[in-house]
Amino acid sequence: MTKELLWLTLTIILTGVLWVPYIIDRAMVRGLMGTMANPSRHDKPQSAWAQRLYFAHTNAVENLIIFAPLVLILDAQGHSTEGTVIACAVYFWARLAHAVVYTMGVPVLRTLAFSVGFVAQAALVLAVFGKP
Repeated sequence: MTKELLWLTLTIILTGVLWVPYIIDRAMVRGLMGTMANPSRHDKPQSAWAQRLYFAHTNAVENLIIFAPLVLILDAQGHSTEGTVIACAVYFWARLAHAVVYTMGVPVLRTLAFSVGFVAQAALVLAVFGKP
């Protein structure tokens, strides 16, 4: 497994577990049956932090759709450099930071973390097209 694929795997795991804390909050707020019921406009609102984590998770899923194919394309090309490994690692840590600061409600750091992840994706795009 290449280092890029390792970072992709870690990013997928991170994205795959982000829902757990906000579902626990949902159970605490609405009870077990309320958690398992179909969503309704009349549901008791979740804690503010859990609502923000939900949005951070949604954003992580949306960006995984971009990150994963880029890593897989590079792997299919057999293209692995120190730069692509760094870009993948930076992307993972930026996504983790994004989830944490979004959940904490820190707007400027949230945007910066998102932007760092975007720049890492842009570096991977350049690598796909053979740019350094």
